[in-house]
Amino acid sequence: MPSSDGFTAAERQQIDRAMRDAETVCRFEFSVFVGPTEGPSREYAERLHAALVAPDRSILLLIDPAARVLEIVTGSVARLELEDKEVRLTVVEMQSQLAHDDLVGAITRGIDRLAQQARKPRSLHTSHNQT
Repeated sequence: MPSSDGFTAAERQQIDRAMRDAETVCRFEFSVFVGPTEGPSREYAERLHAALVAPDRSILLLIDPAARVLEIVTGSVARLELEDKEVRLTVVEMQSQLAHDDLVGAITRGIDRLAQQARKPRSLHTSHNQT
């Protein structure tokens, strides 16, 4: 049975797991808002983002399915790791899934893609002693 936000318990669990996994991968905090926006969607998304506990290290996905609106807001620290091009590609991929009425898939795939893009590359430190 869907909860008050329209998601079933299994869908909610799937989104929560995607957020936890993403936070482990890139160390940024993820938040998702699904619902109607108040006023211009970008401004509303930015206000929601600013109200987060650690907005500098946070990434917010806002989706208003009825208005067909999708916004992604990145904090100042997260923005250092995520280029605008990467965010735009994520938006395009999410919009494709939303066009097929796959809200949960769009959210989880978007979160995963952003986390993978924001992950700092692993550096290999090798020491070769040649004498």
